[in-house]
Amino acid sequence: MKLISRPLLVILLSAGNVLSTFAQPISSSEVDHLVELTLKTFDVPGIAVAIIKDGKVVHSKGYGLRSLASTEKVDENTLFGIASNSKAFTAATLGILIDDGKLKWDDKVIDYIPEFRMYNSYVTEEFTIRDLLTHRSGLGLGAGDLMFWPGQNSFTMKDIIHNLRYLKPVSGFRTKYDYDNLLYMVAGEVVARVSGKPWEEFVEERIMRPLGMAKSASSFNRLKDKSNVIAAHAMVDGKVKVIDRDRFEFGNSAGGINSSISEMSKWVIMQLQHGKYGEGLSKQLFSEDVHEEMWTPQTIIPVRNPGAYNTHFNSYGLGWNINDVMGYKQASHTGFVAGMVTQVTLIPELQLGIIVLTNQQIGAAFSSISNQIKDSYLGIKGKDRLKENRERMQANLGNADKVTGDVWKVVEAAQSAASASKGLNQYTGTYRDIWFGDIVISIKDGKLFFASQRSPRISGEMFFYKGNTFVAKWTDRSLDADAFIMFGLDYEGIPATIKMNPISPLTDFSYDFQDLDFKRVK
Repeated sequence: MKLISRPLLVILLSAGNVLSTFAQPISSSEVDHLVELTLKTFDVPGIAVAIIKDGKVVHSKGYGLRSLASTEKVDENTLFGIASNSKAFTAATLGILIDDGKLKWDDKVIDYIPEFRMYNSYVTEEFTIRDLLTHRSGLGLGAGDLMFWPGQNSFTMKDIIHNLRYLKPVSGFRTKYDYDNLLYMVAGEVVARVSGKPWEEFVEERIMRPLGMAKSASSFNRLKDKSNVIAAHAMVDGKVKVIDRDRFEFGNSAGGINSSISEMSKWVIMQLQHGKYGEGLSKQLFSEDVHEEMWTPQTIIPVRNPGAYNTHFNSYGLGWNINDVMGYKQASHTGFVAGMVTQVTLIPELQLGIIVLTNQQIGAAFSSISNQIKDSYLGIKGKDRLKENRERMQANLGNADKVTGDVWKVVEAAQSAASASKGLNQYTGTYRDIWFGDIVISIKDGKLFFASQRSPRISGEMFFYKGNTFVAKWTDRSLDADAFIMFGLDYEGIPATIKMNPISPLTDFSYDFQDLDFKRVK
């Protein structure tokens, strides 16, 4: 054995102690102060935060109110919709079935769902279970999401599977990252067909119950006890208000799970222990091989700037974002459903987990908290993540307000013009998109009105803008997704088609109006 020289030994020992020398983990009182500031800065009614370190929960606390309609406080057991953080659970359910010998990551989807079809026949034949989880299908960002978003519509899982064939790709198969939700819904359907029971039952029986997540459920509707749940909140006409909660009847495998920081901590500890859990880590939820596959980069996400954490690579694994922060591997995910946003962050080499759940749809809130906590464990000092995120959000909002403000100025000026009310009857009728279904343009109180037949919340008054373009102002102001409605004329000059686009650059990508292609049917 070759001896290590004393100078080299000192260097090695010093390098190994860098973290302990310079990192000063944030205290619970400092977390309290940080979260209270975040509540006020971003006008969030309630937040819950958990920190897991070295296999133990070192901080777990709720802050603020469950709902602005009551005085009930958030605590560590308050249940939130974790939204797309459900996707990691879906990847795990498939991993469990792989351990059971019932499928493989690279099995073809059509072997389990024969009616599954993508737009291109080659893609259909080659599409694998892995492809369902990696956002590289060739479909555009959020393609087809209007079949489940914003909730309370008449679409079914059968519709989702059938209508995938009509969604046109925007990039080559397996060539580009574009986040999707529909294929995670299909992944849940694979679990159902292979296991013989709905994904909702499977994830509760094979993951939640073994881990002791007794109060959590795979959907809001399946919660047995709703006595300690948050209400959804959003900015409506300049003020934060309680809004309708999304209650998905299907597709929960993409974002339906409801849980608390106390129970999500059990999930995070198991992840940091590579699938092991229980007394003395004597039990294994899924194998080491399955765990490593989920945390292995599958789809490259370009990194153009190293950013705040000197990040050199970014990717998507199976249900997790995988990247590097200050030289450490990070597995993380965020989630967004109407009125609540969430984040789970894991740094395995530090045995660190951070969970932030909120009941307001402002991502800057969870980012401020997660990043400030992360900084303390990475030894990063002098950064005010709340200030950074506030300034960034204000800049983005300022830009969006200018864009939308300019549009409404044109609309307001146009209302006095004769063209604003002339010939409105020519636009009325029924228009059909092959996957979204029918919309009806009618006249109400002398004004055009847009109404989706399958997604009733997408309805509202239409205002003349320019030429043959109108602006739809949705009646449900919590949607925050007003859109351009552009009519196309036939050879006789009669409106025959409709194209749509969101107005604000901050419109959530699940309002994929740009993917719609309406043709007049009567």
